[in-house]
Amino acid sequence: MDLTQSTASSLLELLGTGQLTSVELTRHYLDRIATHDARIGAFLRVDADSSLAQARAIDAKRQAGQPVGLLGGLPVAVKDVIAQRGELLTCGSRMLENFRSPYDAGIIERLTAADAVLLGRTNMDEFAMGGSNENSAYFPCRNPWNTACIPGGSSGGAAAAIAADFAPLSIGTDTGGSIRQPAGLCGVTGLKPTYGRVSRYGLVAFASSLDQIGPLAHTARDAALLLQVIAGHDPRDSTSVNAAVPPYSQTVTQPLAGLRLGIVPEHFAAGLDGEVAAAVKSAINVYETLGASVREVELPHAQYAVATYYIIAPCEASSNLARYDGVHYGRRAEMGPLTAELAAERKELLAAGRAADAAKVDNNLVRMYRQSRAEGFGTEVKRRIMIGAYALSAGYYDAYYVKALKVRRLIRQDYDRAFEHVDLIVGPVSPTTAFPIGQKANDPLAMYLDDLYTVSANLAGIGGIAIPCGMSAAGLPIGLQLTAPPFQEDRLLRAAHMFQTATDWHTRRPKM
Repeated sequence: MDLTQSTASSLLELLGTGQLTSVELTRHYLDRIATHDARIGAFLRVDADSSLAQARAIDAKRQAGQPVGLLGGLPVAVKDVIAQRGELLTCGSRMLENFRSPYDAGIIERLTAADAVLLGRTNMDEFAMGGSNENSAYFPCRNPWNTACIPGGSSGGAAAAIAADFAPLSIGTDTGGSIRQPAGLCGVTGLKPTYGRVSRYGLVAFASSLDQIGPLAHTARDAALLLQVIAGHDPRDSTSVNAAVPPYSQTVTQPLAGLRLGIVPEHFAAGLDGEVAAAVKSAINVYETLGASVREVELPHAQYAVATYYIIAPCEASSNLARYDGVHYGRRAEMGPLTAELAAERKELLAAGRAADAAKVDNNLVRMYRQSRAEGFGTEVKRRIMIGAYALSAGYYDAYYVKALKVRRLIRQDYDRAFEHVDLIVGPVSPTTAFPIGQKANDPLAMYLDDLYTVSANLAGIGGIAIPCGMSAAGLPIGLQLTAPPFQEDRLLRAAHMFQTATDWHTRRPKM
């Protein structure tokens, strides 16, 4: 039985009818990972014994006639930024390379209760900061469509794992586009839920007012299945909204009658690659053939979204990451060499007659803090901590952070006004297809501008979905983004499924 072209929904049917066991399915994916992941780098860690033990337990339940959960033995890959009891939780960083989580995140509890098989921990940019997965402290993840190219980030491993058929479902996080952008660049479906729809309890925070957990899969139907499992109120997360979760997996196949789509003319201005623009416009035409109406809408403050995001997100990051100092959490610098280094510094200054400078040399505790953070964090994380600390400092707080919060409110108001006239806003996910590894590694501003079409949804707190809508001449996927008013994930998924019933882009697979 060839399972490589399967979807999670079709696999679930095979499991339910007894044509396939969870052990067989899990072993299939473990074999593919063992064979191919050395050149992709989608997973940081896979625990085959644990995964197979989970699969055996679910098979035993099914064979005993006991009810099984909604995921009934399907393997799920999890981004390495979500706590899982007893497992390493590195966040793609050397700072946490030996940290094991003492508890399960809320969504891990839900996945386990739904009888998912937790397959492994996926690669990511360090602390979810990056759009290329080149910022992983361990090894870069590569795009399965072209291993010379980036898969996107920060959930690059989660998207690459789906594209390469290493797992039928995966969990990512999206702070400024980190689910949608890699989904678009890898040719898979990725959904960022509304802020508050999915519990963030157990998610290591990057930017607390922006972070959200969401599903990645081959199809909207599969993403609906996973979202239905992980969505819902959690009192342990104060931002979790106590609202009923629709039965996404049951409604996703229902077409939307009279769908009204909005397009933002500025999204098709200079800077958007020609092939991407053509594919997105072609996708909009598909919606029109399905009965949708299209009109222009205005998001006048969207032009400030990237600048606003790169003030607010670093400010929150600088605060959240203050705990990693080698004492409260994280890697601690070795005290022996550090103490010797300090003694040598003081001795050299005293020998030079600089007693006042020698008195200013760090004491052991201060140097340990500084050295631990210098050793534990990578370049991009340090850059964002410094930006955030600067913007929050006395004299600059009002000029940068407070002003950014005001612009954020205007961006949300723009969306509210636009959604008075349309059901969804449609446009590109990224300005280009996946670019070569290293091309923008030394140009952080160019890297940040790749978030142009995604960060505004995070600032507004609304949901968005990325679905494949074309291929470039070079054979790289192109993504289409749909955004919706708050808590309209059902609408997003149904619209995405409509498109996928009329096209076959989501069925394409890279040659492995």
